[in-house]
Amino acid sequence: MTQQAHWDSSLAFIFAMIGAAVGLGNIWRFSYVLYSNGGGSFFIPYFVAIAIMGIPFLILEYGVGFSFKESFSKIMQKIKPQFEVIAWILVLFVFIVVIYYMVILSWDLIYLLSSFTFNWGTDTAAYFVNTVGGSSNLSNASFLLIPTTIGVFLLWVVLWFISHRDVDKGIGKVSKILIPALFVIMAIIIGYSLTLPGANVGIDTLLTPDWSMLLNVNIWLAAFAQIIFSLSMGQAIALTYASYLPENSKLTDNVLIVVASNSGFEICTAFGVFSILGYMSVTAGTPMVQLVTEGTGLVFVVFPMIFNVMGPIGRILAPLLFLAILFAGITSALGFLEPMLSSTSDKLGWSRKKTATVLSVIGCAFSLLLTTGISSYLVGIIDTFVNEFGILLLIGVQCIIFAWFYGLEHLLPALNENSTFKVGTIWMFIIRYLLPAVLIIMWVAGIIQLFSTAKAFEIMIDLIIIIAVIVFAFILSKAKPAGDS
Repeated sequence: MTQQAHWDSSLAFIFAMIGAAVGLGNIWRFSYVLYSNGGGSFFIPYFVAIAIMGIPFLILEYGVGFSFKESFSKIMQKIKPQFEVIAWILVLFVFIVVIYYMVILSWDLIYLLSSFTFNWGTDTAAYFVNTVGGSSNLSNASFLLIPTTIGVFLLWVVLWFISHRDVDKGIGKVSKILIPALFVIMAIIIGYSLTLPGANVGIDTLLTPDWSMLLNVNIWLAAFAQIIFSLSMGQAIALTYASYLPENSKLTDNVLIVVASNSGFEICTAFGVFSILGYMSVTAGTPMVQLVTEGTGLVFVVFPMIFNVMGPIGRILAPLLFLAILFAGITSALGFLEPMLSSTSDKLGWSRKKTATVLSVIGCAFSLLLTTGISSYLVGIIDTFVNEFGILLLIGVQCIIFAWFYGLEHLLPALNENSTFKVGTIWMFIIRYLLPAVLIIMWVAGIIQLFSTAKAFEIMIDLIIIIAVIVFAFILSKAKPAGDS
């Protein structure tokens, strides 16, 4: 049996949880979701989603992890032995997330280095395709994008170096440094961007409400999806981190701190992003609608284009932005790796160091497969499928298992004993009935959209993932401890 890891304080846990939650999605996804789903009116479904999904489910995860003080696979096995395979399916899906996440971080690392010389040139889209992320042309799968390949290898070494240490000396210490640094950097970027000429144009474009869209069910689904991805809900990260907490921890208070920090970060970042887009629109005469995009297009194509025309200040803002993304990404990647690390170490009786080493080698090998000339295309396929099919379904399954097979009333003493904010009947109703219903609707809607638009190659990748996850989940659930070495 491996020794149970622990945080030296609730502060280390809070910073690690904020680190896991605040990631790439907060920086490049939220502003686009807000803009394209009714602007200012989107805040209504957004805060409703936080209240009835984000906070209640995180409280559930904290309560389960803290009460059991075990890895996710061991917890599920204790509730009912047959449930262990479900735990392995989830942690394998989350491990796949870290595999492609490291590729995106490698793109960012290349842009961080490029930001000192602006060697992405004037055609920023061509630079991304040819040097960093590739395209959807399958014939390009025959060669590697060497800068991305090198970046992936280096970042996996960094991830291994942090994660193979005790949680407090590794993740805890790094999170205490990177999260305050991230918040300071983003405060500088946002503060300056708000002073740019045209910032008000960007913010007006972002916030102009379209109240009629509140009657559209897709806006509400978008809000719930944003909260799931933004808070890394249901991915066994919060549950695993909470299992390392010391006694007398204020669980629900910690949930509110993490949720408030996460939402505050992504809302403020959206103001910064749209201030910069507004500046570009006014100075270059480009309509806002042509500039607004999400994900890699925004960060790796539009932003470098804007930095090009900014003059000397662009030389400062560019490295700061890509450094902020790197910090946010590393702390999130540590969170994505932890459920697999904790469950594997617990199951096989391996030391944390050995488990982290084996998983880092395996993870790095698969990440390298995603650095070919179709890198961004592959990452997009896997990201959509893992989140919309795998993780969304398994969040609903967790709600049902913890509410109906384990019993939420068993968690109330631990949740309420030291917390200022107490939970009870309303919280149990949400977890038992409301959340599973919302999640099933979201999952069905996502699956219909996923497979109605998917090409044959994309469906093939999806099927490979499903088969691999199920096979390895059954193998791991049947594995016997091998003794520490």
